[in-house]
Amino acid sequence: MEGARPGASNPPGRWGRWSASPWAYLWALLAGGVVPLAFAPFEYFPLAVLAPALLFALWRGAAPRRALGLGFVFGLGQFGVGVSWVFVAIHDFGYSGVAVASIITGLFVALLALFPALLGYGLAGALRRAERSGRGVGEAVVFLLLMPAGWTLAEWVRGWFLTGFPWLDLGYSQIDAPLAGLAPVFGVYGVSWAAAFTAGLLVWMATALGRRQWRVLVPGVLGLALLWAGAAALMRVEWTHPVGQPLRVSLIQGNVAQETKWDPLAVAHRVNVYGTLTRQHWDSDLIVWPENAMTDYYRRLAPGFLDGLAAEARAHDTDIVLGVPVTDPATGRYYAAMVSLGRTPGVYRKRHLVPFGEYVPLQSVLRGLIAFFDLPMSSFSPGPADQPLLHAAGQPLAVSICYEDAFGELVRGDLPQATLLVNGSNNAWYGDSLAPAQHLEIGRMRALETGRDLAGATTNGISALVNYRGRILARSPQFRRTVLTGRLQPRSGATPYVWWGNSPVLAGLWLGLLGPWAARRPWTQGRRTRGRAD
Repeated sequence: MEGARPGASNPPGRWGRWSASPWAYLWALLAGGVVPLAFAPFEYFPLAVLAPALLFALWRGAAPRRALGLGFVFGLGQFGVGVSWVFVAIHDFGYSGVAVASIITGLFVALLALFPALLGYGLAGALRRAERSGRGVGEAVVFLLLMPAGWTLAEWVRGWFLTGFPWLDLGYSQIDAPLAGLAPVFGVYGVSWAAAFTAGLLVWMATALGRRQWRVLVPGVLGLALLWAGAAALMRVEWTHPVGQPLRVSLIQGNVAQETKWDPLAVAHRVNVYGTLTRQHWDSDLIVWPENAMTDYYRRLAPGFLDGLAAEARAHDTDIVLGVPVTDPATGRYYAAMVSLGRTPGVYRKRHLVPFGEYVPLQSVLRGLIAFFDLPMSSFSPGPADQPLLHAAGQPLAVSICYEDAFGELVRGDLPQATLLVNGSNNAWYGDSLAPAQHLEIGRMRALETGRDLAGATTNGISALVNYRGRILARSPQFRRTVLTGRLQPRSGATPYVWWGNSPVLAGLWLGLLGPWAARRPWTQGRRTRGRAD
């Protein structure tokens, strides 16, 4: 359309007709609904590229308000399927009725869906300006700069907004794909950007080829090949190195029913289960119990049980790291914690708490409204940001509790001093849902980002031993009392991500978003100027 009147709107074309179709919202909903299939336990990782590409294509011909709606229904599909386990936690184990659990889950999903919705609104305006400029360099800027940068920045904001929920970020789905090689350098957001860039590149190429602009084929394919092949090559780089001998590690999965978590009569049963399984593995260097393995306070359990167990561990040259609440007598506050017993006692207090599960925001208003807001032990205090590392089996450990390991910057803060990652989780909250497999995938990404082996112990599965490349060495079955034993290698050194965190990615994202407008001759204005000269 080089001969079109400058500033005039271009004909809607194939993309415009498609995005204006009454079926467009259904396509967007279905595209969002298949995104979780890219993640564990399904792991069809190409869908993390193809589904966003379909959304980008729908945005291609949409007005801003319609793009807002398309992005919203895409988000409803993505999070409605991907985090459906929130309903399980609220209804099955939070003792709330179906209606209340459905409303809370629906509101949560709708809040998350606002992120792709607002992104679509902003990008649609940029696309319309690109169309008016002549469908050339403007569209390339939108698809190759603005869309990938905007998508990744939306994931980053979602990772801290209202305490953060960095679940279903595209990068996690690529843990077994070639793009995973970017993780030790740029972290999970760098991998997300690469997936979103690939989606934008595919749509841009399809748009150009639909106009028979064959010249884009070679640079497009070459760029795609360089990105994916280069990322795969990075997987061969040894960013960290072994230190000392491999450790024999045992993860105790007690599989005690979640319904008994707050039952005082069940404490003795938990003591017996975990104590018995532990004493069968004194040949291990390190034994890890999950979060909330013990549901009474450490001070109450220590004299009659934990002190004796610690003495036995020292006698067998074994260390134990276990999940148990701890109190501060001076303040009366209590904390979710992991405690090391054995040669080097210590306590790690959970820093990033789960809203409503471990504390209730606006509790003076919400307490008493529904049963879920009145769960026992839902007034934990966050631990201090700067805590000494736990030591066990002669190694400094980077310890995280439950979904703390979904926050890469938090885990990275304990590196490069720590030589192993340890996570204890109570996955019993989520029953037979997608959450345990998704959580393990997140833990694998932390191992790859930091170049450290990971011991992940859960109450009822999935417990796993993961190596520094994010590969699963051993995993437990769910809903079975078991002990998972294997060898992990302590490692030293630091990946580039450990040194610089998310800073380079964030700088690149802002450059991708603001660069076109910061240039002296913005891409939209440049076309108009050339049109007037012609």
